[in-house]
Formats: sequence, C-alpha cells, structure tokens
Amino acid sequence: MNYQTWRPVYELILDDFGFARSADERARDALADLARPFDLDRLDATGLTVAVAGAGPSLTDADQLDRARDADAVFAASTAADDLRDAGIAVDCMVTDLDKNPATARELTRDGIPVAAHAHGDNLAALREWVPRFDLDHVLATTQARPVGPVRNFGGFTDGDRAAFLADHLSADRLVFVGWDLDDPDVDATKAKKLRWAERLLRWLELRRGEEFDVLDGRRGEIDVSEFPG
Repeated sequence: MNYQTWRPVYELILDDFGFARSADERARDALADLARPFDLDRLDATGLTVAVAGAGPSLTDADQLDRARDADAVFAASTAADDLRDAGIAVDCMVTDLDKNPATARELTRDGIPVAAHAHGDNLAALREWVPRFDLDHVLATTQARPVGPVRNFGGFTDGDRAAFLADHLSADRLVFVGWDLDDPDVDATKAKKLRWAERLLRWLELRRGEEFDVLDGRRGEIDVSEFPG
C-alpha cells in the first residue's frame, strides 16, 4: 500500500469522523522527531501465515488461541498482546496507538519485539510520554497521514486492521483473524463506528489480495467499498 492509493480512503475517514488532518500531521511530526528508521526485513512475512489478533473478548476462547498458536507469526492489536502472552503465545509485532496498554509496548521493545507505534490526532500526549521510554531500535513508527522521515504508512485505521495491512505489506501468504468481534455489543457508539470501518477496510484488503478472510464470512454482501480505489 502506498500513500497515493491510501489517501482517498483516509480522506473518507476524516470526513466521516470529523477528524482534522492537521492534528494527525502534528502527531506524526512529533513521532518523527522521536523515532528512528526501522528495518522492515526483520518482519518479512513472505510465504508465512500471519495471525492478526484483534482485542475482542473472543480472543481468549480456546479455538482462537489455537489458531494463533498454529500461525507462523502473530501480529497483535493493542491489548491482544497481553492476552496472547498470558496464554503462552509469542507476539512477533504489537500494533498500537498507545491508548490502553503502553507499558506492554515498552516491555516488548525492551525484550527486542517490534512495536508499530501509531500517531494520530488524539494521542500526541501519549506519544511524547511513552515513546522515549521504549527501546527505539524496536519501534516501527506509523501514521494514517502522509508518511515523513522514519514514520511509515501501510494503510489501515484501527489497530487491528492496521496489523492486517502491515502483514500484507510484508508479503504474508495468508492472513487468519483471531479475536475479532465486529458485532461486540459492549462497545460504545464511536468504537462501533470504528469497527464498521475496520470491516470495510478488511473487505478492501481481501479484494486487493484476492483472498477471502473468514472474519467477513456472511457479511461481504453488505459491505460497501464502492468509493475505495480498485
């Protein structure tokens, strides 16, 4: 995914949520000042099955954990990293905007595990507080705005779908989804709206990959990606 392809979708997201591009760019620039270049070859997923772990309540179900355990690599969104590690499942990359468990991200970087730390308009303070406390050799800096310096953009909006877009960029052969609860009744209205966007973005990604994700089974016909680039 390059930024020119991603930009029209990003602009749809900005319009739908009323987000300010300038706020995203301000956070991105702050992260660029903190971060270092990251060697993506460390996360090369060519030929691998990557489990993309969402932070939904189903993640701790035995069948979900088994699917994560059977994958070649695991990319975990936010607090999914904690649940997986509690179950004895290694995480190969954590994808986070630092809104829930930044201490886990710090611990992972200090253990040499890559963390994709994301900048957006609402987390400038968290970036400034936490990123300097990470081992920066293991931080992959990301943005949903135009990438600058060491800050990359692989596509995606929520932690979970960004993990999927990252795995795609890294040439994963197959993506499996665990802990994804797209109809979670316990989330607030904003989170529910973000889940709808995650659903749309995954549909777009599977079309681009020529792959069907089981997390979207029974839902595809109702997902509108007609405004997205081909």
